[in-house]
Amino acid sequence: MTTAARTDAPPAAMGRYRWVVVALLFMAMVINYVDRQTIGLLKADLTAEFGWSETDYADLVLYFQAAYAVAYLAWGGIMDRIGARWGFGIAFLIWQIGHMATAGARGFGGFIASRVILGLGEAGAFPAGIKAVAEWFPKKERAFATGLFNAGTNIGAIVTPLLIPGLTLAFGWQMTFIVTGLLGLIWLPIWLLVYRRPREHKKVSAAELAHIESDPPDPVEKVKWTRLLGYRETWAYAIGKFLIDPIWWMFLFWLPDFLGKRHGLDLKTFGPPLVAIYLLSDVGSVGGGWLSSRFMKMGWSINRARKTTMLICALLAVPVAGAAMASNLWVAVLIIGVATAAHQGFSANLYTLPSDVFPRSAVGSVIGIGGMVGAVGGMAMSKYAGYVLEQIGSYTPIFILAASAYLLALLVVHLLTPKMEPVKL
Repeated sequence: MTTAARTDAPPAAMGRYRWVVVALLFMAMVINYVDRQTIGLLKADLTAEFGWSETDYADLVLYFQAAYAVAYLAWGGIMDRIGARWGFGIAFLIWQIGHMATAGARGFGGFIASRVILGLGEAGAFPAGIKAVAEWFPKKERAFATGLFNAGTNIGAIVTPLLIPGLTLAFGWQMTFIVTGLLGLIWLPIWLLVYRRPREHKKVSAAELAHIESDPPDPVEKVKWTRLLGYRETWAYAIGKFLIDPIWWMFLFWLPDFLGKRHGLDLKTFGPPLVAIYLLSDVGSVGGGWLSSRFMKMGWSINRARKTTMLICALLAVPVAGAAMASNLWVAVLIIGVATAAHQGFSANLYTLPSDVFPRSAVGSVIGIGGMVGAVGGMAMSKYAGYVLEQIGSYTPIFILAASAYLLALLVVHLLTPKMEPVKL
């Protein structure tokens, strides 16, 4: 059987081991978001115990994001040098240490230190995930694969309000960090045992390998990240991240507080509304990736498929401007849930931009640059949210900003990459 014949083989004959990789990435994202979101669920209790102000909590988030920003840039280059297997393994171990160290925090400085360690490790998750997808999937499947593993962030956000309140009420907040950290560590040896590059993996069939490598071959030359700063495509991705990442950070760290202040919920009652919101966001993550891949199977170009999907998502986010004005809890949940779904669908397509236009040897570095810039945007959002809540006491200005971010991000992406064509380095 020839290589061409194998490439045309039906999916069952081709093999599906690449989806095992996606499943592992998905589980890592679940753990990532349980670890990240726990502090948001415990905000009211920790504020009461330690006397934090709104700006104190905002600063705590900011220190996490500052560490995340610096490390994200570094992790991009690390993934390109040592690969996703060991790169992700090291990053995962660092963030689990930071998460569990929160249990031993004494005073505000201790919380800052643990969140900095958490940020340094968690910053490696998406560069590793996107690197792994670039290694294991052809371009036509990358948005869908990215959407699937990115859906793990939503499942993590769903699991957190179901898991954390019970653990906290039963054992206290310190043991909550320790127990979730130890459970998360189970993933690490599985990843190291299972993950290899496709050509190095014994369980990948010749047909599946041919499918994975069906795109034209990339240059093998290593590219310094400083050189990538001269390309408009790098800045399309980075500025897009700067505009939309802060919105997701806001949802993640402030939604429990919003539900508490606007609708009177607490640690015992956060669960159902947050689960509903992040279930909707899961639909957006998978649906956004699926839709652009579907458009491409219909014969659309990458440029048209990605941008049309991003436009649909951007329009769906606009109604969140009125979320704080909704007097009914479940109306607010629906509005915010659709906006989080829109974010995840938009993000799944934006995440594929580096692998769509850059060779694999540069993907991790571009992801790192964009992640750093996005985290800087998140830092600005943290200070803005803390200021607005302390001075105005309303979430309306924050949600109005969220409503406009995606259309603006799409405009920037389109102006800087009007055709989304492969870059010649």
